[in-house]
Amino acid sequence: MENNFIDIAKNAKQASLKIAELKTEIKNSALNKIAEAFELNKEEIFNANRLDLKEAENLVQQGEITKSTFNRLKLDENKMRDMIQGVRDIANLEEPIGKNLFIRELDKGLTLYKVSCPIGVLGIIFEARPDVISQISSLAIKSSNAVILKGGKESKNTNRKILEIINSALAEVEGFPQNVVQQVFSREDVAQMLKCDEYINLIIPRGGNNLVKFIKENTKIPVLGHASGICHIFVDESADIDMASKIVVDAKTQYPSACNAVETLLIHKSFKKADELLASLQLSEIKLVSEPEAWDIEYGDKILSYKFVNSVDEAIEHINKYGSGHTDSIITTDIQNAEKFMNNVDSAGVYFNCSTRFADGFRYGFGAEVGISTNKTHARGPVGLDGLTIYKYKLVGNGHIVDDYAKGLKQFHHRNLPLK
Repeated sequence: MENNFIDIAKNAKQASLKIAELKTEIKNSALNKIAEAFELNKEEIFNANRLDLKEAENLVQQGEITKSTFNRLKLDENKMRDMIQGVRDIANLEEPIGKNLFIRELDKGLTLYKVSCPIGVLGIIFEARPDVISQISSLAIKSSNAVILKGGKESKNTNRKILEIINSALAEVEGFPQNVVQQVFSREDVAQMLKCDEYINLIIPRGGNNLVKFIKENTKIPVLGHASGICHIFVDESADIDMASKIVVDAKTQYPSACNAVETLLIHKSFKKADELLASLQLSEIKLVSEPEAWDIEYGDKILSYKFVNSVDEAIEHINKYGSGHTDSIITTDIQNAEKFMNNVDSAGVYFNCSTRFADGFRYGFGAEVGISTNKTHARGPVGLDGLTIYKYKLVGNGHIVDDYAKGLKQFHHRNLPLK
């Protein structure tokens, strides 16, 4: 098993070097082929998904997976439509590789270029949501990265079918390298993936708190992701009751198991319509908890902790103490309080008068996302194409040597040039 995974990782490394050379036209052709293949074979995907759902019902009853995980597993016509459109949207995005990020003339005839390039090989470990394969494979192709995917056992049939369709489509694209998108299935593969820092450049976990913590604690490879989604909404003293009710209901009920669903509601003690707000939430079948076991619980269900606070400063303090740095929102008509909140809440997404559910790469216009990062290095928030690129420095000279500058024979003038 170990040797088998090393072979997969080696193939991925070789594939990453080949796809890095591909022209935009070939990558876009590959993506459009994938979208067409999903359209033509969606009934096969639905059939595979039905098998997984049937088996997952038993896993829920046995306590091996949660109800929220089961809910994320289902692929329906709406999700399939979004999945196909997401692939096409990524094909239409600007080429992310080979972009000049800055050009600086260090001295006459000596020019420095900062140029975007792929990361290399991505290791993706995810639970449930089989549409993750489509999103990440498409983003990896467009950003010229190779990817090794490991889904949960609850979605194995759907995952196999989706990847089979992707690779069949890629095989029809002339010049597209093999092994750009690969998949593994066992726990032993995960253990080997986490050790494989020689070939894998970045691990991206998509799943629950326990999965992400385990991965972060058991690998030397950089990890991009978030351990939990403890999102907050603060209803300020001046908030409009109709707006507040509409936003909180959306953030809690539109998709309760999502990582960007609100888990804690903070209400200014002087908000005069507090009782009306809480009543409207209960009418929307939200269970309200005024004294939770802890303030950092991710319910993943129609359950909402709430607390009254004395000021916007207390709300900010609470969020920075108990939040997960994911997404937090303020509802107010006070612009100064909104600016204070958005400047001082230390989260990847800080919102003003809108639902936390907007924290999503598709909704941001990224085409799709590989996940949401609460990291404070490299990439933060919904991670799309830009988050799957890094950069290199290219220096072009004409016989220049450092000794001339060390002896004062030449001087740097560091002049930035227009991007081209």
